[in-house]
Amino acid sequence: MAAPVKQVFSLFDEFKNFAFKGNVIDLAVGVIIGGAFGKIVTSMVDNVIMPLVAVILPGDKGYEKWVLTIGEKTVPYGKFLGDIVSFLMLAAALFFFIVKFLGWLMKSKAAEASAPAPAPEPSKEELLLTEIRDLLKNR
Repeated sequence: MAAPVKQVFSLFDEFKNFAFKGNVIDLAVGVIIGGAFGKIVTSMVDNVIMPLVAVILPGDKGYEKWVLTIGEKTVPYGKFLGDIVSFLMLAAALFFFIVKFLGWLMKSKAAEASAPAPAPEPSKEELLLTEIRDLLKNR
């Protein structure tokens, strides 16, 4: 095999080892699930929370219509506020899930692992040897 062909196969093998390791695949799955979770939180903010905020605060067209007009330019600060609320909710959800729930779960698993295991029952041979030992001590 020619040297350039060996280099190509070597590069391909390195890429295969990198791309198909468990950590990379786990990371890809995490990113995909994180994106889907972000969409759920964004939908909840856009369709539930911010319309409720628009009902409480003055404004007849909802938070998306809140704009600041400077000359002929408009600044849609209502959408920005929605994005801030979305970010805060996503951060809070991740905090409670990752830090609190998984932290609690990991602590309970660590406590189970560090608890001493009960001593196993001695076998018949061990019981017999113990009895023999005790009889020999008494002589």
